[in-house]
Amino acid sequence: MFFSIIIPLYNRPDEIKELLETLVQQTYKQFEVLVIEDGSTKDAAEIVSGFSDKLDLKYFVKPNTGQGFSRNFGFEKAKGDYFVIFDSDCLIPEDYLQIVNDSLGKNYLDAYGGPDDSHPSFTPIQKAISYAMTSPFTTGGTRGSKKGIGQFHPRSFNMGLSRQVWEKAGGYVITRLGEDIEYAIRIHSLGFKIGLIPDAKVYHKRRTDFYRFYKQLHFFGRARINVYKFFPKGLKLVHFFPAAFTLFFVFTLLANIARWRVVELCNILLVVYILLIFFHAWFKTKSAKIAFLSVIASFTLLIAYGLGFMQDFCKRIILKIS
Repeated sequence: MFFSIIIPLYNRPDEIKELLETLVQQTYKQFEVLVIEDGSTKDAAEIVSGFSDKLDLKYFVKPNTGQGFSRNFGFEKAKGDYFVIFDSDCLIPEDYLQIVNDSLGKNYLDAYGGPDDSHPSFTPIQKAISYAMTSPFTTGGTRGSKKGIGQFHPRSFNMGLSRQVWEKAGGYVITRLGEDIEYAIRIHSLGFKIGLIPDAKVYHKRRTDFYRFYKQLHFFGRARINVYKFFPKGLKLVHFFPAAFTLFFVFTLLANIARWRVVELCNILLVVYILLIFFHAWFKTKSAKIAFLSVIASFTLLIAYGLGFMQDFCKRIILKIS
């Protein structure tokens, strides 16, 4: 099978260099790489040109339209049987394409997703953020786990789809704010077979500090409501959990200030939740420091997502403001 790897890029020249270095190391060689420079002010032309003799590589420059429409641009230029999408801040294990090719040969999927993990070189904060994004106590294990809650939806940091899917479903209809969720739901709705390839993992750098992580997850919370406008049935009870946690957290703070009768119960529930996250993260990462940071990352994720979700839920669903 011949793969077309499509990578939208915006102001990340250093990151694309690291990503391309990992693609050079792939043991499976039947692939091309398409880098779509999406109106960057800091382009990667010189860096990408340094890989022209090491990869079947194409570099395109276009006005800024966002990652979704940049991937569409890549679909149109690709010549592969199967399209693979990565975010530019990912590192790819050398056996990734071999794993995907072998898996599709045994159990063909029209589209697939893979999990993300933290690389040993990542900072403690990056590892804590990686834990928070994949923990059963925060996201329900929906990002690349066999035990995830609900229907599996590939995310476009690590996703593949056949040319037939693209020809029938088309590309992304929104360019950001939940574009990958909408696309996955639409692919499902057309009857294509989608699944997880659990061994096809990537190392996802994510944000390097909690402030930028907060901004990203606030955006994700808003994105869930944006997807609702396309697929109302796609909004499930689990998606309200971060908002419910945020309200509970605020209520607990107020209960402590006002010394309400329920304060002890609220504090006990909060402490139990913190301990569950801490010890689970310690078990997963083998580091007490990362476990402590994972508690902060988990609370940041839930509160940021919850506030973004509530903001656009009130604005776009209750008040019906576009």
